[in-house]
Amino acid sequence: MTKNQKAVAEKFDSHKLYQLAEACQVVKDITYTKFDATVELSANLGVDPRKANQMIRGVVTLPHGTGKVVRVLALCTPDKEAEAKEAGADYVGLDEYIEKIKGGWTDVDVIVCTPSVMAKVGALGKVLGPRGLMPNPKTGTVTMEIGAAVKASKGGKIDFKVDKTGIVHTGIGKASFTAEQLCENAAEVLNAIAKLKPQSLKGTYMKSAALCSTMSPGVKIDIKAFLNSAE
Repeated sequence: MTKNQKAVAEKFDSHKLYQLAEACQVVKDITYTKFDATVELSANLGVDPRKANQMIRGVVTLPHGTGKVVRVLALCTPDKEAEAKEAGADYVGLDEYIEKIKGGWTDVDVIVCTPSVMAKVGALGKVLGPRGLMPNPKTGTVTMEIGAAVKASKGGKIDFKVDKTGIVHTGIGKASFTAEQLCENAAEVLNAIAKLKPQSLKGTYMKSAALCSTMSPGVKIDIKAFLNSAE
């Protein structure tokens, strides 16, 4: 056992269910990376993602942002370019970026576009789809309000969806955040997931949840206590 592993073992109990605020503090206490680690939330849901009505996906704006620099590409017609630039988009244009993406360029975190250019953007599905970069009206990334979409993406808006094993994984901040900031961000995501419970679902919806940072073990959250306090 390494020195860090020993220190971690002394600071938390891997079997215990922690209150959310306590779990956020523990994750900070057991993170020993030399870089500013990302803190991730995972929620295990009692859904069958193969059923269309149980495919959980949503959008949430983290009160304290994600802690990382988000590079945004705005694909739009010339009349919308100034609006996108003023809102802080890192890249703005259309045809030249469509060609770059066809050539394999995906050096961005979020792509927003206007509905009028979706026909061109739709052709990039094979490149953008697997990377989770495809603009989607449901996540607010296909919109006439291009400036607002850029600002939201820069300001901590994230989208999440359940994977094929029924788990939602999403980053909720950095280890340098205060425990309170992590707690508020995590609560925002958990509340958003809770509201998406399918009406047809029988049995337990939110089975378990945990927090971890890059390279730290998972800290289990008392999800029942959280949901009861949120009601």
